Amino acid sequence: MIYPSRRAVVAVGLAVAALALGGCGKKGLIVAPERRLPLPPDGMHAVVAERAIVVSWNNPRVRADGTRLRDVAVVRLFRREEAADTAPKPAMLSGDRVVGYEEIARIPLDVTPPAGVQVQGGTVSVTDSAGLSFGRRYVYVTTAEDGIGRSSPPSERLVVTLLAGPAAPSRVDAQAGDKEVRLKWEAPRSFLDGMPASGELRYIVLRAAGDGALSPVTPKPTTGTTLTDTGLENDTTYRYAIQAVRVDPVGTALGATSVVVAATPVDTTPPSAPTRLIGIQAEGSTRLVWDASPEEDVALYAVYRAEGTGAFLRIATTQRITTVYTDRDVQSGRTYRYAVTALDRAQKANESPHSNEISVTLP
Repeated sequence: MIYPSRRAVVAVGLAVAALALGGCGKKGLIVAPERRLPLPPDGMHAVVAERAIVVSWNNPRVRADGTRLRDVAVVRLFRREEAADTAPKPAMLSGDRVVGYEEIARIPLDVTPPAGVQVQGGTVSVTDSAGLSFGRRYVYVTTAEDGIGRSSPPSERLVVTLLAGPAAPSRVDAQAGDKEVRLKWEAPRSFLDGMPASGELRYIVLRAAGDGALSPVTPKPTTGTTLTDTGLENDTTYRYAIQAVRVDPVGTALGATSVVVAATPVDTTPPSAPTRLIGIQAEGSTRLVWDASPEEDVALYAVYRAEGTGAFLRIATTQRITTVYTDRDVQSGRTYRYAVTALDRAQKANESPHSNEISVTLP
């Protein structure tokens, strides 16, 4: 039997490889499998909210070789509980698991997210509340898988201490004003774990117009226990709640939300008085003319008349576009005093002071 030489075997092998590459229909460099893996999620951050930890991150958009990642199919969240005085354990991937960490959420991105999970574009948030204890430290990592199950390495580690947030603020009060609501409340006296409240507390003021969802009024929590919310719409009902924030060297924690209170701002500012009222005598009538008030919310003008030294009585109203009125309910030989006011469009109309007063004696 004749055996082929080693050089011939290598040549045949190279020829077969070349044939296979030529028949695939696409030529290019061979990429190592690890270079096609998704990059890990980034932007890991967390918020301690009452008795839960809300973990958020951004899903990857590229692979390890820099090419675009179009098919993130599944993301996973892993958690590890550790003592506060130990270094966080490294996160190493083994298959679809992270060694030493517990998988607490597996999130397919092609279906409706389960309860406690929010997906908005490429950002995912998970509310983790099961099995947590106040004062303990938790370490989180995430991974992302593409459409054929290739997993990224674990993300950077996120270390979170579950602080006990404050109890709800009490005695929340809302007083309506003109395009504003004045709020005040009392600071909570304890944390959610029953310990007396201590250290720095800040407050998030939440507001909703009508039946809308509550959202923060200010971009940052306030340090005081009062706030005047300005720039509101009069005759619109606003609902408010207050949430305390514990600020501690190891982190922050949102507390419980107070009861909801409501207030409806109202217009309490009257228009300016009309000016330059004059009266023109005529047989059997008095013609009144005045200059309009400058405010845009004027709805009506009210005409007042008094006979002799008597009290003023309202005898008529005119629309805002009309600054002329003829009083025909008069008698010759008598003296009448006149004044005009402006009324605005508020549900409970605000009336201006009287214009200048004039006296007219009919011939």
